Amino acid sequence: MTTFTPTTSAEVLTAVQWAVAEETPLEILGHGSKRAIGRPLQCEHTLNLSQLSGVTLYEPAELVLSARSGTPLAEIEALLAQNGQRFDFEPMDYGPLLGQTPGRGTIGGTLAANLAGPRRLKAGAARDHILGIHAVSGRGEAFKSGGRVVKNVTGYDLSKAMAGSWGTLAALTDVTFKVLPAAETETTLAIRGLLDDNATAAMALAMGSSAEVSSAAHLPERMTARVLDGSLGGDPATLLRVEGFGPSVAYRLEQLKQLLGNAGAIEEISGEASAALWRDMRDVRPFADGSDKPVWRVSMPPADAHNMVLALRMQAAADAFYDWQGGLVWLRMEGEPEADLLRMLIRKFGGGHATLVRAPAAWRAAVPVFEPQPAALAALSARLKAEFDPKNIFNPGRMVPGSGPATLTGATEGKTP
Repeated sequence: MTTFTPTTSAEVLTAVQWAVAEETPLEILGHGSKRAIGRPLQCEHTLNLSQLSGVTLYEPAELVLSARSGTPLAEIEALLAQNGQRFDFEPMDYGPLLGQTPGRGTIGGTLAANLAGPRRLKAGAARDHILGIHAVSGRGEAFKSGGRVVKNVTGYDLSKAMAGSWGTLAALTDVTFKVLPAAETETTLAIRGLLDDNATAAMALAMGSSAEVSSAAHLPERMTARVLDGSLGGDPATLLRVEGFGPSVAYRLEQLKQLLGNAGAIEEISGEASAALWRDMRDVRPFADGSDKPVWRVSMPPADAHNMVLALRMQAAADAFYDWQGGLVWLRMEGEPEADLLRMLIRKFGGGHATLVRAPAAWRAAVPVFEPQPAALAALSARLKAEFDPKNIFNPGRMVPGSGPATLTGATEGKTP
């Protein structure tokens, strides 16, 4: 087994060209924080990009940052914080959920997994903030797309095609993202004691108001004890985050209190406590328990999600909590992944998609980890794979079974909210 550890883009190109000439697959790897997501790989060789590291351009006034793909995301976020800026899409850290040390994710992996956090409703995901990339295709050819300015027109936006591809289309070497100023202050309102259906209604009311809520989530009973070191207690909590300038935040909070005054008791969580709470939500801390019990990430219409969860619980043991106004459901199963049952219920209750983000390798090999695509979209994904990686060099089989490019049916999964 050979592990290539390039330190320059040229070395990445050389390693990929060797793999293409030998027609041998490569596992594309950063620091391995998301290695356990997807079907198990059986690659003899690894392309480890962890040493391809460093910020190459940062212009705070222009709201632009470029870095090599193996740069730890935590290092970049620390640099941004020093300048009062942030990635507005709030990329999650899969490390705690997968039993790893936090902070190991890379900036290249952020785009490849199309990461987002609780602010997704307002700010979008990684694909909505990428400005440009440099990469090496599975043909052994270096290419670039986009640029280093916010307004850039350079033909087809191949940068966005990399979002949610999970390393199956190209090996990223450099990425450029848009950054934004961090909020001056933030406060979270926690409405206590609501059941899932009433919480869904309260979140919809808040998001439809003029209060400019940036995040809305619901922690059912028992889930609240698993965030903020248990300081919220065990009663359900429906969470609404408001960010911005101090006087504006105070005014909008009063709007929400008046709007939701009859919903239940309302608590305020401010400053660092609010930020820590949303980091726990972002990183799925309620299920970061050190186990390998199956965890699903389900995206579906917010109004229907709680009904799907109720129907699921009638047939299988599962815990759940909700983000994105209820449109993102995190599910932990107590036994088998129940993939067929879950996907059947998702179709019944409004449609959507489910990704198995944590499970033992045997289960990840046995069930579709990523949502199977309709025939037309699967054909498009296969053509995209054939253009970028005709010999199926990169991460073969990670998203779907099989070794040929025509079998790739999940290359674009994860791009929809």
